[in-house]
Amino acid sequence: MTHWNGTDLEKIGAAEELDLQSTRVDGTLRDPVTMWVVSAGGRLYVRSVKGTAGSWYRGTQSRRQGRIEAGGVTRDVTFHEAAPGEYADVDAAYRDKYGRYTTIVEHVLTGQARTSTLCLEPR
Repeated sequence: MTHWNGTDLEKIGAAEELDLQSTRVDGTLRDPVTMWVVSAGGRLYVRSVKGTAGSWYRGTQSRRQGRIEAGGVTRDVTFHEAAPGEYADVDAAYRDKYGRYTTIVEHVLTGQARTSTLCLEPR
């Protein structure tokens, strides 16, 4: 697994939102989707409120590659499914970063959302 350099990890992890474009089968990028991003254990994670049924999540599954932009950083990435053992740390990161949005943050902490946790790896 490729690791983020400290500067990019810090900038992306501190950004309020991230724009994610997944790569289609033909190699073109889909339209960007804006979402929350968290950093936990030196890795970056995103989740779909709709779980694996979310349209942007399904788009990541065709090639498992795409591009992200956040905190002034644009990077090509690979999408990896997070292991269930990572969910608790990712939950804590969401609560810590977005807890001020009390009624909204709960939507990314459901069992359905957890199953769509993706780790973003730079390529």
